Amino acid sequence: MSTQTPARTGATAPDRAAAPPSDRVGHVETHGIDHIPAAERHGRPSSLFWVWMSANVGYLYFVVGGVLMLLGLPLWEALAITVVGNLWWALVGWLAVSGPAAGSPSVAIMRAMFGIRGNKVFGAGLGVLIGIFYEIINVAFATLAAIALLGHFGVTLPPGGEWVVLAVVGVLSFVIGVYGHATILALAPWFSAALAVVFVVLAVFVFGAADWSYQVETLPVAEHWALVMLGFAIVASSPLSWGTGADYARYLPAEVSKRAVAWYTALGGFVPAVLIGGLGAIAGTAIDMTDPQLTIGEIVPAWFTPVFLGMIVLSSITNNVLVAYSTGFYAQALAARISRAATTIATGVVATAVAGWVLFLTPSFLDALSSSLELSVTVFGPLVAIYATDIVLRRNRYDGRALDDTRPGSPFWYRGGVFWAGAIAMLVAMTVAVLSANTTLYVGPISDALGGADLSAVVGPVLGAGLYTLLWMTTDPYRDPAKRPAAASDTETMEVPA
Repeated sequence: MSTQTPARTGATAPDRAAAPPSDRVGHVETHGIDHIPAAERHGRPSSLFWVWMSANVGYLYFVVGGVLMLLGLPLWEALAITVVGNLWWALVGWLAVSGPAAGSPSVAIMRAMFGIRGNKVFGAGLGVLIGIFYEIINVAFATLAAIALLGHFGVTLPPGGEWVVLAVVGVLSFVIGVYGHATILALAPWFSAALAVVFVVLAVFVFGAADWSYQVETLPVAEHWALVMLGFAIVASSPLSWGTGADYARYLPAEVSKRAVAWYTALGGFVPAVLIGGLGAIAGTAIDMTDPQLTIGEIVPAWFTPVFLGMIVLSSITNNVLVAYSTGFYAQALAARISRAATTIATGVVATAVAGWVLFLTPSFLDALSSSLELSVTVFGPLVAIYATDIVLRRNRYDGRALDDTRPGSPFWYRGGVFWAGAIAMLVAMTVAVLSANTTLYVGPISDALGGADLSAVVGPVLGAGLYTLLWMTTDPYRDPAKRPAAASDTETMEVPA
């Protein structure tokens, strides 16, 4: 990654101390999907580490690690897959570098690769749908854990009391996202620290109970590798579901170190995902990880059970903070006249209401809904890969003000509002990824022909990136110099990744 000397007038440091009125702690952020002007840029890349860590120090990775053991994999392979599958966080970090370049959130930058109208389908449309699904799951799991926590302390809920618990969880899940960027950055280190302490204590008990001589049945080579690929897809689905790295980096000055932005973002997700996922795999040698919320009591003292339940509640809420914030952007891209705060509230209300319906009226549907999210990698895998490839092809040169222009004939209108290179690459890669998937609810014909191997986390991103590059080379949108964007937003010189 190469650097150039910034030529911004008045920019003496990349961490301008004073936060602008639009982005202050405890105040509702006023910016949405619009471009952040140079005068309002502030902060340090290191803050990104805590943002991503707070969202990923969570129960989900503990469960994923246990799932690898339930597949019948040896412990050392489960640990290796946990590391390799989470290397996709490097791609999430790479996407984040587009934030300071454009001063825009990811869904606005996606207009460059899909066009103004195309982005409403492939960026905003799919994003808001899957984002709400994740919000529902987080609210549901946090509510169940909160009810169990109250029961542990002998609190008997009156008729309808579970709906009150749901409402409280819903408010806590979305209020921070409504306040926005500055508040998220301020609270992230505290959430990260609190959750990390719980997992450190849990690790002491897990390591003490682990069966280090754990053995599994030896399978034929073909069946074994099918399980390895299935496990890889399960692990990789978490980092590949985050195509929103720019959302939290867009306030940073354009001349900030892109290397630092990428590393802090990637490590913020990678470190907790690997450590907690590995802890879940080790726990799988001692307890049945089908429902660790119940079986964890076999290896921890009684006093730690409510702490564990509290961790599930808090980690589900902190994960929802980032999900809700970005889902608000996706929704605003569909309804530009509505503020980001309003779209965050609207999607949160919908998610909470559906979570209540799923939990208390049709509880059998919760498992089906959770299983359907396994297919999210077939959508976000190609999307993240196309996005990352676009950054390379454009040399991370995005004009945030041009991205805000959604009128016919604008720089990113392309042909009929669609950039067909992105649309075709997305459709083809997504289709092949679906055909290659192996989930609880669905097994694609390609996966079935390969003995159950799930290649969706590999073929989707690889095919999406390759096809997009090929189509770009034949329909280069910058062939006309008049349509070539400025080197960076606000026309300043910026650091350009090699």
